[in-house]
Order: sequence, then structure tokens, then C-alpha cells
Amino acid sequence: MRFPVKKQPPNFHLLVKPTGAVCNQNCSYCFYHPKESIYPGSRFQMSERLVKIYIKQLIEAHQTREVTLSWQGGEPTIMGLDFFRKAVHYAEQCKKPGQKLLYTLQTNGTLLDNDWCKFFKAHNFLIGISIDGPQDLHNAYRVDKNGSGTFQKVIQGWELLTKHTVDVNILCSVHAVNEQRGLEVYRFFRDTLNATFIQFIPIVETPETQVSTLNYSVNMLQFGKFLIEIFAEWFGRDNGKIFVQAFDVALGNWIGQYTLCTHAPTCGRSLVLEHNGDMYSCDHFVDKEHLLGNIMTTPMIDLVASEQQLEFGTSKLAMLPQYCKQCDVFSLCYGGCPKDRIIKTPDGEPSLNYLCAGYKAFFQHIIPSLKEMARYL
Repeated sequence: MRFPVKKQPPNFHLLVKPTGAVCNQNCSYCFYHPKESIYPGSRFQMSERLVKIYIKQLIEAHQTREVTLSWQGGEPTIMGLDFFRKAVHYAEQCKKPGQKLLYTLQTNGTLLDNDWCKFFKAHNFLIGISIDGPQDLHNAYRVDKNGSGTFQKVIQGWELLTKHTVDVNILCSVHAVNEQRGLEVYRFFRDTLNATFIQFIPIVETPETQVSTLNYSVNMLQFGKFLIEIFAEWFGRDNGKIFVQAFDVALGNWIGQYTLCTHAPTCGRSLVLEHNGDMYSCDHFVDKEHLLGNIMTTPMIDLVASEQQLEFGTSKLAMLPQYCKQCDVFSLCYGGCPKDRIIKTPDGEPSLNYLCAGYKAFFQHIIPSLKEMARYL
């Protein structure tokens, strides 16, 4: 099926979920697992026909030299290696002259073997692997369907990826169990796993995403302390050698280069494609209100450039309380992700970010260092 390209949207990133929310793990804090209920009776497997439509439309929608194909879940490796072999083969056939395709995949790492890693290496995949720190911290919430910790299997996956010299990032969720042990977590990644790219993602449960009566959320102020503790060691020892997303993003904002939607003035350029072709405004807003349409019936490019999606992106800034706009670190924070704006300001305005106190402490602490790094740039 071929759709005419009617208009050029802004640059955008599309996160594809070929298994929907289905996963071989049962992580306690997973916000996406409940999304299975949106598609009752589904097999949760993206068809080969839909894969081809997605790839063709994605490439046609971009006029850039590089196009990124990103896979996530649930757990995308459940689809099996042949699924991705066919997808990459088709993508390489579809790319425009002079165009380069970049492949990324986020995984829990438990299903990886030598064949997977050889494939990733052959096609220059960037792999994100989820690890929450040393064994006791990781196993607290990241468990399998039987409730058993997954640390050993994940580390086996990590070792296979590094053995095959695959480019790999660590994604570490920061939550109620590991929030007090930031430096220990960082040193484990750096010294034991020899990781060089690390992302720290705060777990913030909202009424819509809460998966149990327990509270897995990171403490709002402790998240800032977690980052400050790590930053102190990183800045004095690892700056330029270890790349921590939160620090890179802060420096980018300081010099006016916004690389992450969380702390950009607007959002709306990171969308989600579900296993059946439905497109949503964002990974954190997969619900009826934020369903844009289905690429089987409406061209992807029109959904990305729709008024609905434009309004979604601009509302990030428009809906901020005055308390945020008057803050001395506003240009570093921009109110954080709208999904976390669940508390009120001191004077009662709604839509303050749950992590405000932590963000403010962190950004205020690192401003002198940002000035120093910016001078070198």
C-alpha cells in the first residue's frame, strides 16, 4: 500500500511496539503492562504486512539523511530474530539514495543469545538494556512471571552484548528501593559492567499508571539527591568518558540545544506505534484521548503533523503554572514531563511536576559546572 506524502512534518521519532505491552517479565512498577487491556483478544504480534507499511511510510516521511527505526515493548525480542531480520532487510531495500538507517532496540536482555548479538552487531544496532543496579536492587522489582529476580539472566545478556561489541546503553529506573544508593549504582555500572552510556529514569506512579497498592515512586527530593551524588563523582572523574543522559541533557539546555523532550520547551515529536498500526501521541499517553489514528488507513505523515498532535506538543509549555515560569532553573527544566505534573504549587496552582523539588535542587547544584563545561565547548 502506498500513500502520497502530503506535507512535511517536523523531525520526529517513532517508537514501535511489535508485541504491544506483552513481556516475558512482570516488573512490579511497569506502567505499560496495563495497556494490554486496550486490545482485548489481540495476539499482540505485528504482522509482516504492517511492518512493511510502517517502514515504507517512515522512510517516505523523512527528508533527512538519517532515519531511526526504534523497537520497544513490552519485550520486542519475543517476536523472534527472524521478524527483525526481515524488517531490516526490507528497510534497506526501501531507503533512499544516500540515506542511512539507524536501528535501536530496548530490551530486558533475558532472551538474548549469540545469534541475536551477531545480528545486532552486523546491522549496527544501538541496544538499550534495563538494569536497576546491583543484584539486590535490580531484583527488588524486576522479576519474571514467577516472581523470581532476573538479575543473572540480564547480566548474561549484557555480557553477550559486550562480547560481540554491540553498542549498548543502560537504562536504570530510579525508584523507592535504589533511590538512596545512587553512587553505588553508578559505580556498579562503571566499574563492574564497564558501561559508558547510562540513563536514569525516575519512576513516578500516578493514579492512571499505579499498578498496585504499593508505592514504587522515587521520593521527589531524593531523586535530585541521587543525581547530585552521582554528578559530583562523574564531573571530577568521568566527564568526557562516561555519558550520563541527564547530564548531557542539562548541558544541552544550558547552550540552547534541546535533545530530550522531558526538558524541552515543547514535546510531541516522540510518538508510539502499537502492534496493530495505531499511533499515539507519546509512550506515556497510550489511551483513547491520545489516539491519533491508524497508519493502515491514514498516512503516518498526516498523523504526526495533525492539529491534535501539534496541540499536544505545545500544551507542554502552555499548561505550566506561573510558579514554574518564574523559577530560576526554568530554562533547564521546562516543567519536566507532563505525565508527572500531578501535584499543586505552594499557592495552589495545579500541574506542578511531582519531581519539582528534586529537579530544582539538581539543576541549581550543577549550574557552576555547566558554565565551566560550556566554556570548553
